[in-house]
Amino acid sequence: MRILLTNDDGIRAPGIIALHRALVDHGGALGGTIGGDDTEVFVVAPETVQSATSHGVTFHEPLMARPTTPETGMEGVAVDGRPADCVKLAISQLWPERFGEGSRPDLVISGLNAGANCGINVIYSGTVAAALEAAFLGVPSIAVSLLIGRQTPDFELAASWARRAIDFIMDRRPPTGHECLNINIPKKGEDEAMPRIAVCPMNTHGLVDSYEKRVSPAGDTYYWASGHGLDFHATERESDVDRLFAGEISVTPLMYNLTSYEQLEGWRESLYQS
Repeated sequence: MRILLTNDDGIRAPGIIALHRALVDHGGALGGTIGGDDTEVFVVAPETVQSATSHGVTFHEPLMARPTTPETGMEGVAVDGRPADCVKLAISQLWPERFGEGSRPDLVISGLNAGANCGINVIYSGTVAAALEAAFLGVPSIAVSLLIGRQTPDFELAASWARRAIDFIMDRRPPTGHECLNINIPKKGEDEAMPRIAVCPMNTHGLVDSYEKRVSPAGDTYYWASGHGLDFHATERESDVDRLFAGEISVTPLMYNLTSYEQLEGWRESLYQS
């Protein structure tokens, strides 16, 4: 299996390095479908942090691409662009250059993000955008994020949980074609036991936005976002937010088609022209 690994925290972020290490574990402590002798992980990720850039892409500037540096311990390319740029460039250009014309990844994994991407945050997330871009292009994909609490995040443990969850998915019902799964890993509890996996819908309530008003030395007014990224107006029972905060690994299938099919007929009737 050949995996394209990307993220939105930047190619030197501890999350992607830990996840890469877990994915290339060759049947040792983790075992499973991924990590066998035929598993190859190629990294194409942003050169710098691109959190909350959503599905932005670059059109009017060049995308500088540089080989990964030795300290990352990963083979791949750092791209001076956004997460969706990385996936578009990788699938259309970098992957065929490395593996041969017409070749594509078997799976795209985006993460491990430092911070949960649950509920309405999937709309803002660069991590999720990278996975959705892959699915849009016909490559099955998985986005993986870690809920960050007050304690220092344990990326190594979270990456091992993510790897086990991905193995479980690939053994039972691997995503195909245009499918995308969004996985959120909970904080470490009292022990290091693997959390339960819950398949659930995304929470659809908005965030409680907050901004701090300030004045610059020049006298100009500006506003600094001060809200909590996981403070929602409400949390639906059995949603990804609910299950994640209950200490479970949430798995949510996503789609990039934003058409509201249940409204189509009503709009057709309202705007009918003979």
